[in-house]
Amino acid sequence: MLTLATTTPGDPEIFASLQGEGRSAGLPCTFVRLSRCNLACSWCDTAYTWRFEGDNRPHRDGVTFDRKANQVVLSAAEVAARIMTLGGNRLVITGGEPLLQGAALARMVALLEGHAIEIETNGTVAPHAALAPLVGQYNVSPKLKHSGNPAEIALLSDRLKAWSTEPIANFKFVISAPEDLVEVLELQAAYAIPGKRIQLMPEGTSSAAIRARSAWLEPLALDHGLGFSDRLHIHLYGDTRGT
Repeated sequence: MLTLATTTPGDPEIFASLQGEGRSAGLPCTFVRLSRCNLACSWCDTAYTWRFEGDNRPHRDGVTFDRKANQVVLSAAEVAARIMTLGGNRLVITGGEPLLQGAALARMVALLEGHAIEIETNGTVAPHAALAPLVGQYNVSPKLKHSGNPAEIALLSDRLKAWSTEPIANFKFVISAPEDLVEVLELQAAYAIPGKRIQLMPEGTSSAAIRARSAWLEPLALDHGLGFSDRLHIHLYGDTRGT
């Protein structure tokens, strides 16, 4: 069984859209958003996947969500069937932290036909052995200090070493302020991450915020030989579920 996020109570967040971030930005994709996360980013724009009533982990909005309305449990076969009805040939599995449900994901992905599989992860969880051979791309987004997560749980050395040597893993760092780049460069040096596999992405849930940060972030990316990722879906659809 898989635990998914919802767009409305009882309606799983499975949808077709354009990928808004990372290496595949602009490509038409099917998306599956899973619920639950082992981290708690203060600026998380999908807090409805983890900050349920009774969860006291900090978030800048201070909002908690009703678990029953924001989670739905479906079988791997049902999720696969819903994906297939949307057509397309590229699936993005996001969250939350999808790799927390690696075994069930492997069963679901094995039922799909003709889909390239892309997984978005915070980089703290190893892919399940049965899932790894089915994945074509990982979008690894390690959480920096400004996320509010302690480094001892967000930046795990063994996992960062493993991701840095995984050729299908790309790194996407959320940047809130210019000084965040210092931490990115330290991680790049410590784990020998090639610059061509790193993208810097401005934090923000509005076009105005993203554009303001992009104005100084794009030159920094260029100066350091790193990639830049916009948040295309925010410009197109706003900060909404199912987009």
